[in-house]
Amino acid sequence: MHALTESEIRSSLVNATVRERKSLILPPDFEETNWERTDFVGWRDPKQPVVGYVVIPTGVEPVGIMLRLGGRQPRKRPLCSFCEDVLLPNDVAFFSAKLAGAAGRKGDTIGTLICSNFECSKNVRMKPPPTFGGHDPEAVRQQRIESLRTRLAGFAGRVLGTST
Repeated sequence: MHALTESEIRSSLVNATVRERKSLILPPDFEETNWERTDFVGWRDPKQPVVGYVVIPTGVEPVGIMLRLGGRQPRKRPLCSFCEDVLLPNDVAFFSAKLAGAAGRKGDTIGTLICSNFECSKNVRMKPPPTFGGHDPEAVRQQRIESLRTRLAGFAGRVLGTST
């Protein structure tokens, strides 16, 4: 992912009001982001922990999505819809996102399960256990990174209304 500025992140939000864009608080470690090892930027708002943001790179411009933590969380350990890590070192939570445009203004949303603190880029880069990696763990890791990017693009497309 290429490095993003604060203004690029704010302007990328497709399902937020102007007021919500202005009140966005970047993560405290934003300046230390390792862009080469990041497939998307995701964080929880430090002042409103029920609000989260993801910024997903797409063909031309990044797509920023404002999320809300669901009120009722899964009881069992669910699978993250982004990284699909079966050996999760972290919690997964249900988030909803208003759709972009007129649909979102009418109140239409979609929901998905995501790592609570958006660790997906880190999760897919971990060395897979021998049972998953076989003789070429690096090939498995690269495939997991590509799969994450595909699922991220699909989520961005659903919010934008350009895919199902």
